[in-house]
Amino acid sequence: MHPGFVSFTAGIHPHDAASFDPQSDIAVLELLLQSGAVAVGECGLDYHYDNSPRDLQRRAFAMQLELAKRFGLPVVVHTRDADDDTDAMVREAGREGVRGVLHCYTGGMALAQTALSAGWYVSFSGIVTFRNWQRDDVIRAIPDDRILVESDAPYLAPVPHRGTRNESAWVALTAARVAAVRATDATALGRLVSDNARRLFGLGSA
Repeated sequence: MHPGFVSFTAGIHPHDAASFDPQSDIAVLELLLQSGAVAVGECGLDYHYDNSPRDLQRRAFAMQLELAKRFGLPVVVHTRDADDDTDAMVREAGREGVRGVLHCYTGGMALAQTALSAGWYVSFSGIVTFRNWQRDDVIRAIPDDRILVESDAPYLAPVPHRGTRNESAWVALTAARVAAVRATDATALGRLVSDNARRLFGLGSA
């Protein structure tokens, strides 16, 4: 690890929920959170691939939301084709004081608004540069103090690198696209999302 430069999160992805063992896996996550992880996740629900049964995905997600509450840490949430169930669980977590981010967001406006109402953030990846991206309205709807951008490296390389191994440096291309949609300057957006990330993850004063 490189304190002050590289930080990490710890969680059980919904694809792995079928093999999630509440007793042993929560104990491991607790150790990682005590060792400096800045968030729980990524965790959440993926009904697109359904690599794990949906009830087990919801169980693993709920337990990690509870873990985040107990440790006072944010959650990084993966959600795909699961807006309704994610909405309900984010809504409940928000009532319990859990904060977090909808990571690599591709969902609809309703779920984004639920997250914002709960005090959460919404993050966009290289998907926003793809030809079939159709959610510019969501990009524009996120308040300045709740928007993030991310690389999701090594996945989801932005255009013109789509289909290759993603690199963290290419997040600048995603930021430029988000800035264009929001009719703002890319450098200014970069400063904004950096401040937001520091605030969410407790990485220093924003």
